[in-house]
Parts: sequence; C-alpha cells; structure tokens
Amino acid sequence: MLAALYLAQEQYGWLSPEAIQHVSGRLNIQPGKVMSSASFYSLFKMEPQGKYVIQVCEGLSCFLVGGGDSLIRYLSERLGIQPGETSVDGRFTLEVVQCLAACGSAPALRVNDELYENMTPDSIDDLIETLEKGDY
Repeated sequence: MLAALYLAQEQYGWLSPEAIQHVSGRLNIQPGKVMSSASFYSLFKMEPQGKYVIQVCEGLSCFLVGGGDSLIRYLSERLGIQPGETSVDGRFTLEVVQCLAACGSAPALRVNDELYENMTPDSIDDLIETLEKGDY
C-alpha cells in the first residue's frame, strides 16, 4: 500500500480524496484504511503542495550556526507564509524538518530534492529569485 500511495503522490502531487479512492480500488482495501495509513506518515501530503517545497532544518547543528529558527523566520517573512503553509500563488510550501543530514555544512535547507548548504539570508534571496524566475 505504501508503494502505491507513493506512486499516486508522485502522479498527482498530493494524496487527494480521488487519489486515495484510486489506491483503495486498485488494492481492494477500504478507503478509510488507505487514508489512515497515508495520514500516519509525514512523507505523504494530504493537501496540495507548492511547486517548490522548501524544507528548513531545525536540527542542533543548524541551530548552533545561526540557522534553524532564524532561517525559518526569514523565509516566512520573505515568502509571506508560515511553516506548513503554501503560498497563494502555489509556488512555495514551507516545511520545518529535524535533520537534512548536512551537519558539516549547516545551516541547510532542501528545495524538492536539491540540498542547499551554508545558507544565509543573502543566499536564500538568490535562491528564491532563481526559483521565481523558473530557472531551477
């Protein structure tokens, strides 16, 4: 079921009620059981996500070098959204994660599947401008 949910999310971008129904039908499992499994794992998104999902590390290494909270606040102000929200234009979703496994080059963030290290407000501005232009 988890593999089918992952594939559905890849295809649709999130697990809409229709996607849950599709997985349920294909696997002959009650929709409630599929939804229960999908909502348990943070990997699965139950709401539409932005084109660019920005994950900011708030782990200890990032925190100790001035990342974490300060980068989250900066991105929230820059994008006009809070963690867990998606921008009105659908471009950006901001998430906070515990670790991106980049402790040696903290602070770090990830956009979709691309890791960005040694982040500062200036490098975040450059990155956001690149994403807004669609040059990603």
